Amino acid sequence: MTQYITEILLWLFVINLGIAFGAGLYEARIIVPQWVSSPSTYRWPDTGPKFWAFVTTVPLTLLTIANLVAVWQAQGAMRAWWLGAVAAVVVERIMTFMYFIPTGLKLQRRDETISESKLKAMTSQWAHLNYVRLAIDLAAWVAALKAFSMQS
Repeated sequence: MTQYITEILLWLFVINLGIAFGAGLYEARIIVPQWVSSPSTYRWPDTGPKFWAFVTTVPLTLLTIANLVAVWQAQGAMRAWWLGAVAAVVVERIMTFMYFIPTGLKLQRRDETISESKLKAMTSQWAHLNYVRLAIDLAAWVAALKAFSMQS
């Protein structure tokens, strides 16, 4: 029974990481360039709390915690890949909650006290750091897929 739960947790982790990476790639290639080109006039779609929070943010965070617990009981070579994937997502989740969400919300609200130059700098920094976050997600997804392929 425990083995099945572990397998299901890894399966869900792989699936949700794929969704998170795909969503992040879409955001980075389609949404963010429009936002960066004109941060003071672009209206960032307010889809985060309404949709993505329930598709990636909450599920990926909970699955990361569950997989962190499950990976300690894993055996063999897959454990290293799985632990690497979970560790990478822990770093990505910390970045997301400490920087990306608060900064994104601040930029979405269009605080009138923020100067145009500061707004452009914040937007540009957010966009560049988002590529780092995407790279971490991709590395974690590949590692999780490798762990998944090594299941006995």
